[in-house]
Amino acid sequence: MRCAVIGGGPAGRAAAMELAALENEVTLIEKNSIGGTCLNEGCMVVCGLNDVARLLNDAGRLRDLGVLDIDFTPDYPRIAGGVKDVLNKIRHVTEGETREAGVEIIYAEAMVEDGRVIAGDDEIQYDRLIIASGAGPMIPPLDGAENAITYRDILNIPELPEKLVIIGGGVIAAEFAFIFSSFGSEVTVVSRSGFLHDLDPVIRVYVTDKLLDDVNILEDTPTLRMDEFGAETSRGYIEGLPLLATGLKPNSEFLEGFVELGRGGAVLVNDRMETSRKNVYAAGEVTGGPGTTPIARLQGSVAGLNAAGIERRIDYRHIPRSISLGYDVGFIDNRDIDGVEATIPGLAGPGSFWGVPEGKTGLTRVKLAEDGGEASVYSVAPGARIGIAYLSLLMRLGISLYDFDRFIETHPSTDAVYKIMRFLSRY
Repeated sequence: MRCAVIGGGPAGRAAAMELAALENEVTLIEKNSIGGTCLNEGCMVVCGLNDVARLLNDAGRLRDLGVLDIDFTPDYPRIAGGVKDVLNKIRHVTEGETREAGVEIIYAEAMVEDGRVIAGDDEIQYDRLIIASGAGPMIPPLDGAENAITYRDILNIPELPEKLVIIGGGVIAAEFAFIFSSFGSEVTVVSRSGFLHDLDPVIRVYVTDKLLDDVNILEDTPTLRMDEFGAETSRGYIEGLPLLATGLKPNSEFLEGFVELGRGGAVLVNDRMETSRKNVYAAGEVTGGPGTTPIARLQGSVAGLNAAGIERRIDYRHIPRSISLGYDVGFIDNRDIDGVEATIPGLAGPGSFWGVPEGKTGLTRVKLAEDGGEASVYSVAPGARIGIAYLSLLMRLGISLYDFDRFIETHPSTDAVYKIMRFLSRY
């Protein structure tokens, strides 16, 4: 069967590799670089910069505690250049893995028609089509918005900004606020509504008070206009390089009239990732939703398998999420749980030992349904995203959290989730 996949990000690659593994003829069309936003502009960029930010924070803490005699000045162009070099290596490996899986890659802009995709000088006939064209930064209709940068420009800033004004109140805003405040910029976050308003209130307070304590956060503050030197807000003018972190917009303009689009241009799909057009599927950020890499991969896999004739339905239960700050903020948020809850400080251990004098060892919080079958888990700790992922698996397998009375942890560990689980399992 001939299959075409538009978009080489996590969703598109997952779909393409599922189809190729089932011995289908697969052509992947990518407009820019393999790996999509995650590798080239998003997750991996944050990882590279965050590693340096954490190192600088740790060095400063040890210096202040008198443990080390050290002085340092971050050189942002060198940091950004180093991140670019590593991304190039990862991109090369990613492309090689995709081709070795049996996927043909064409770098071109795609135009879709019924039964074929026009990609530059190539015409690809298909029996099944997967649309995974991703999303780009959403630019709000503000006067002077063209003067602001977005996450796409982060690695091309010529020098570290003395002051940075981040417009937005979500995960992207929080992660760049931590990074640049750690580098030494004076950072102000301007949020039209509440900052990280979807996060559990107790965890949100910890994040703002402990992990972003050097950041000036203005909530319920609309931005009125921008220029290249700052932003005019409802509280006055704030000086600094403006960075827009106002969400994502699906890359779906080329699909108008081809498949049904919903709010904000998101491609409408069912739980098999089928669009309104027969034999055409969609996955990843182009379908709207949370826009995380694991969900994009999951959607891509489901789309690819269904396109190959193998029945799969998407399951969004107990999805693990994370935010990269001084510590990982990992969580599984199941709303409307009525039961018991507990909150305890994080543990001293690898990555958090020297945070004890400042009371910055993290935080763990669990809400548990009375029958033990549903829970919301929040962990702020070094490596929290790893433990949260395995908890997600246990929940998706239907394992009761009361089974944690048999859990044996590795030691030393900085994640206190197991302590709360064992306590609540005997509640």
